[in-house]
Amino acid sequence: MRGIGGEIACRVIQTARKLGIRSVAVYSEADKNSLHVSLADEAYHIGPPAASQSYLCQDKIMNVAKSSGAQAIHPGYGFLSENTEFAEMCSKEGVIFIGPPATAIRDMGIKSFQLKQEAAKIGYPVMIKAVRGGGGKGMRIAMTEADFDGQLESAKTEGMKSFGDDVMLIEKFVETPRHVEVQVFGDHHDNYVYLFERDCSVQRRHQKIIEEAPAPGLSEEVRKSLGEAAVKAAKAVNYVGAGTVEFIMDKNQNFYFMEMNTRLQVEHPVTEMVTGTDLVEWQIKVASGEHLPQSQEELKLTGHAFEARIYAEDPNNAFMPGAGPLHHLTTPEASQNVRIDTGVRQGDEVSVHYDPMIAKLIVWSPDRSTALRSVRNALKDYHVIGLNTNIQFLMDLSKHSQFEAGNVHTDFITQHSEELFPNRVLSSASICQAAVALVLKDRETAKLTYQNTLDPFSPFLLCASARINNQAKRRIHLKDGENDVNVMVQCNSDNSFDVTIGNQEHHVTAELTNDGSRTSIRCNIDGVISSSNIVIQKDALHIFTTDGKHELTFPMPKN
Repeated sequence: MRGIGGEIACRVIQTARKLGIRSVAVYSEADKNSLHVSLADEAYHIGPPAASQSYLCQDKIMNVAKSSGAQAIHPGYGFLSENTEFAEMCSKEGVIFIGPPATAIRDMGIKSFQLKQEAAKIGYPVMIKAVRGGGGKGMRIAMTEADFDGQLESAKTEGMKSFGDDVMLIEKFVETPRHVEVQVFGDHHDNYVYLFERDCSVQRRHQKIIEEAPAPGLSEEVRKSLGEAAVKAAKAVNYVGAGTVEFIMDKNQNFYFMEMNTRLQVEHPVTEMVTGTDLVEWQIKVASGEHLPQSQEELKLTGHAFEARIYAEDPNNAFMPGAGPLHHLTTPEASQNVRIDTGVRQGDEVSVHYDPMIAKLIVWSPDRSTALRSVRNALKDYHVIGLNTNIQFLMDLSKHSQFEAGNVHTDFITQHSEELFPNRVLSSASICQAAVALVLKDRETAKLTYQNTLDPFSPFLLCASARINNQAKRRIHLKDGENDVNVMVQCNSDNSFDVTIGNQEHHVTAELTNDGSRTSIRCNIDGVISSSNIVIQKDALHIFTTDGKHELTFPMPKN
């Protein structure tokens, strides 16, 4: 069995292992050191980094399946997951395709029109979308007829690069709708169920960024109507396996069919959390000919779940995707209610060749407001150094009053951009924590140096308390971006500190602790106790507070 590189491959391998199934992975040159390669029982190299020469090469993948003796191929949710020709190839070669039959993919996934003529009929603005697309790739908006040709060409170029196909479709573009989708499942015995709905309305670059299940504010009547409509669509094409039927919903909870994704979705974990299911396990069992594990009557909706997608990107630069090394990576502690789906580890590199998603953070709680607080708390403990991420943005988004109220739609980020991109000011408490952390870390280093030298007169005990008629003082120059931050730290004989920032003086007591994965500083600043996590690398100090991450640089001593 095989999954695509990255997070979904790791996800599939874990379920396969639970079921006692051996896994075979494929990888490009860029992914040779990836987590999914190390997790799989076997892994085969299939080409250079470009997907067109590796993950989109159907013959190469089939050759691996045949030579390794694999009985089934799991296509993940990218590249060939909705490719009719590949599903047909699997059937012809006697290899199980863990997905719907090729006819269902063709009927639901591939739709084409006389594009410009249809756009004129529909009326502008229109959405131009790659028929094999997903994840916002191969998607453009033409606001007027004059925009159409340029946007079409751009979408076709991206569609070919991402999916090996430049066939496009046209949809009416509805302003400020909700994006609500239903998870459906069918088997080879004409059984169908819906596993309730997800709300994926908050997006950037037409790509989902945070999802939740169930959708906030829906009546039970609308929920049932959505589910039944989705099942009807699946039955119409004799669908088998996992699929997602997507709807546009207006402010009155009227909904309209948009499309069906004939694969597992990135956001499937929120459905698993609220239904207590393993959808990959369902996929494998259904593909092998078994009946659906549960009937519609047996499926129950319990609690509320959020999924926050953590990306290597710069939200302050139009969410431009990034790449680079993960110099430091620590995550919240996983538990029954907190789940982290990822395909990377500390030291890995996010490649320029593929989607820049680092991980998915999924939380469950009995109700929406508690789940939202859990998301914020978990994001606070997700620490990445080495490249830009959207973690701070996700924290700000999850705290927004309108998001808390469930008033979501696809233009949410644009409408609330002023509040979602605030000017962040470094607090005096954070400056105190950073400065004292530097002093304490230097003190630890000096102590180790002193112990290693065995010299009782070693000069390396920085800020030592023994002084005659004087207290040890240290000037610390930091930079917060382009801003200078000058701090004076006086080390007192009782191991406290007097920290002066500008004209303000603060009395501080502090201690550092290290649990092996992260260093924390707990400070009492003028009677107020707070904690933060600290990472010092080269000439930078990274401080993670309840408000988010700050990076402060400091000049290194010259040799």
